[in-house]
Amino acid sequence: MSQVTREELKVAAERAVLVHVRLPDSYDEEGDPFRELRALTATAGAEVVGELIQKRRKPRGRTYLGKGKVEELAQLAKATGATLVIFDNDLSPAQVRSLEEVVERKIIDRSELILDIFANRATTHAAKLQVEIAQLEYTFPRLRAMWDHLGQVVGGAPVGIGTRGPGEQQLEIDRRIVQRRLSQLKRELNEIQARRTRAVEQRNLDHFTVGLVGYTNAGKSTLFNRLTEGGAFAHGKLFATLGTRIERWELGGGNAAMLSDTVGFIRDLPHHLVASFRSTLEETIFAQLLILVVDISDPAAAMQLETVEATLDEIGASDQPRLLVFNKVDQLADSNDLLVWLNRHPDGLPISAARGEGLEELTEAVRTHALGPIREVTFAVPLREGETVDYLEKRASVLERDYDATTVKLRVRIGQRQVDQLLTRGGRFTIDGRPPREAMAELWPPAATPPPRRVPLHERFHS
Repeated sequence: MSQVTREELKVAAERAVLVHVRLPDSYDEEGDPFRELRALTATAGAEVVGELIQKRRKPRGRTYLGKGKVEELAQLAKATGATLVIFDNDLSPAQVRSLEEVVERKIIDRSELILDIFANRATTHAAKLQVEIAQLEYTFPRLRAMWDHLGQVVGGAPVGIGTRGPGEQQLEIDRRIVQRRLSQLKRELNEIQARRTRAVEQRNLDHFTVGLVGYTNAGKSTLFNRLTEGGAFAHGKLFATLGTRIERWELGGGNAAMLSDTVGFIRDLPHHLVASFRSTLEETIFAQLLILVVDISDPAAAMQLETVEATLDEIGASDQPRLLVFNKVDQLADSNDLLVWLNRHPDGLPISAARGEGLEELTEAVRTHALGPIREVTFAVPLREGETVDYLEKRASVLERDYDATTVKLRVRIGQRQVDQLLTRGGRFTIDGRPPREAMAELWPPAATPPPRRVPLHERFHS
């Protein structure tokens, strides 16, 4: 199949044959190995017209599939009128080329399909930069000396006299242009990331920050809209959210958190995409609490939870506490399934974001995290520290007040995080007649034991 034909094709509106090669170490969804790939294909806008599966101990070097299966694939593509073949595996450039020669159809792998979806869904400038960087880094090792398709990838490039040095090969010119484009895109993205990093740091100083994380289509945006003034795009298709949206979440008692909703994760997410979206995921990395949303009505929920936990560890979001939320309980075919999840995760909170069920319990749990352990103490605050007095009056539970000419003493019930926030604001006060750091060391001593080990999902569900 010629390169020109391949590059002119688009995933959207194509007729696609799906291929799944089941390897010993690969995840195999029980009952329907094509379920997620089928959903990804529909999200990209293609129509599934055929499916092919093969079980192998290891991929065949030249074509990934066995020789007989390649011929069967070619016949299936011809019989169904398919213009596209999508593998649920990652292929090498040589394997793609060999398959296209036999099948005479465009061949793409799982990573390329996900990149195509991200490219179609990106709306913000930052998301578009991130997707283009990921696409170029994915394309770079697959480049062929074809100026017409390269122009489409990098936005056009001059061809002719003056564009080639003495003895330089066409492929080397292609690579130079891609590298220049990558450098330009990364400079732009770094500028955006620097601004975002400063904004995140300031937000963490001023507010308690919470990040919604989970597998794509777990219901994060629906939950976000329920808890805040909304505005997040919620849709049944995968990757409905690519950017980050942040809104104020009222927790009650004068307390609030800044809640962020960002891109969902997925199994075998291309590493180039994870790296490119690191700035978007920064809201997650530095959030003070993560709400991990699991769609427990999905048969693959256990795998999805394991994927999300592994991705969070990969991007560096492994230090903050995680609150596990079981979403879509209203869609469970058997209510006993919820009992199984609660038995293995007693701290998990069952909710239905679509129906608004369980949200009061979730809000209370987050408020507990936001406040930290509660103590009854006496603050002595100079009257000139009006902001500190105002904060205590609005955020803490004031039990007694005692004023003199220069100072107000407030007996309050207050959480550790609220005192931390007062200190970051530079407030001047004493707690029980002592400097605040000294008093806090006694009132809220550091944990004597390390946090419990997070048990992998395969241990939880097969013990």
